[in-house]
Amino acid sequence: MSLQYIQPGARMSAAVVANGFVFVSGQVADDTSASVAGQTEQILAKIEKILAEAGSSKEKIVSANIWLADAATFNEMNSVWDAWVPQGHAPARACVESKLAFPQYTVEIGVIAVV
Repeated sequence: MSLQYIQPGARMSAAVVANGFVFVSGQVADDTSASVAGQTEQILAKIEKILAEAGSSKEKIVSANIWLADAATFNEMNSVWDAWVPQGHAPARACVESKLAFPQYTVEIGVIAVV
């Protein structure tokens, strides 16, 4: 099996390509002063770039996991998510409330796509 590491680091890679799938690590916003919608926009843009680097795209996402620091922001996050997901290509998805690694993060998203 051949593996391709996208943006590899000492602790983790942004993504790993294996057996025709792209496993994208949980992504967070760079500008944490942004609202939930703003953080979601940043994260989705990062995911698009990572997928492109791996030879995939948002149309090929098969699964998404979304972690929200506060479930009350579900609709705010979804307003961005719904506009971003291509019509007819909505992936399987889970969205949960969870304490994130640092309090400035309000959203984290990880996806799996096909190449």
